[in-house]
Amino acid sequence: MMKFNFDLQKTDSATAARVGTIATPHGDIPTPVFMPVATLGAVKTLAPEEVQALGASIILGNTYHLYLRPGISTISKLGGLHKFMGWDGPILTDSGGFQVLSLGHLRKINNDSVVFRSHIDGGEHSFSPEVATQLQSELGADIIMAFDDCPDHHGELVEIRQSMERTHRWAERCLASHTNESQAMFGIVHGGIFPELRRQSAEFITSLDFPGYAIGGLSVGESKNLTWAMVEEVVPLLPADKPRYLMGVGSPEDLFEAVARGIDMFDCVLPTRVARNGSLFTSLGRRSIRRAQYKDNDAPVEDGCDCYTCHNFPAAYLHHLFKSEEMLGYRLASIHNLRFIVRLMERIRVSIIDGSFRSFKEGFVAGYKVTDQSIRQSQKQKWVEAQRNKQPDILT
Repeated sequence: MMKFNFDLQKTDSATAARVGTIATPHGDIPTPVFMPVATLGAVKTLAPEEVQALGASIILGNTYHLYLRPGISTISKLGGLHKFMGWDGPILTDSGGFQVLSLGHLRKINNDSVVFRSHIDGGEHSFSPEVATQLQSELGADIIMAFDDCPDHHGELVEIRQSMERTHRWAERCLASHTNESQAMFGIVHGGIFPELRRQSAEFITSLDFPGYAIGGLSVGESKNLTWAMVEEVVPLLPADKPRYLMGVGSPEDLFEAVARGIDMFDCVLPTRVARNGSLFTSLGRRSIRRAQYKDNDAPVEDGCDCYTCHNFPAAYLHHLFKSEEMLGYRLASIHNLRFIVRLMERIRVSIIDGSFRSFKEGFVAGYKVTDQSIRQSQKQKWVEAQRNKQPDILT
């Protein structure tokens, strides 16, 4: 079986943007790449063949949620996550660290493991680095994540340092227990919003020689200036010949900024979550399809978009579906938003190859109206709080 490999093909001369290909047992992944989120083994409202038709080359599943329901042993007995959910392309699984550690009063953490109560039935469970690694091995994902400690970004220096050091010890234990040669394990760099901790974490995690590296603990409510400052601290310390993954980022303008700083992989629930609320991506910014201006609009949501939704239906039809609370509306909006993001990544990749990335980025950002930062931070904080309370629809 083909093992994991990353082939870096080109780096932009004007920025740190890069093009590469990740080889996995279930197929190649062109980078930069956005991974649609299938937390519970499904991308919300969409069938696997629809997600493939959108151009997605890899999806993300979550160990914590699949562990609680239907259970890792059930999935394993039925042939692993690929077969269970009918997806034959690459899969990355989150270790569940963020979800477990965001449970607040429902969990207790020590240096060995995290003991937590299920948000579903209150049952007590425990995740350790070894357990998280074994669970992901049984799921059969192509890329798995080391179990990490995800502190509140508002934490003080001492608290964040302790959390980072725990992540480092857990990373060593994850590697020591990882025996599935068909899977690649990525290490995760932490350190909150403290530059010196970010540098220390990057230096330690890269010393362990993981096949790839993620930057965690960002895009959780901090300002964008802080996000990019931390990315800029970390990226130069990551090996150029291994993929770099910025966790939890998925808005169009942020994808441009991160790619320009040398990031290769992204995931986020944003495209499907806002779609179900009637917010659709366009080249000019997000548009609420519920607004009265779309009632008689016979044009597609986005002129020039090649998605199924824009190819077949006017904006007025989506307006009608959302006003009528028809489930088809959520599906069509999700198809559009995911295709918009996947197509954007395709265009970014082409622009890096032909040398036009900087001008493409500048042109897009100039025309794209970004959601007000205070509103975005408020929305993100509500999402993080929903994680703690585990409100299922907000969660994914």
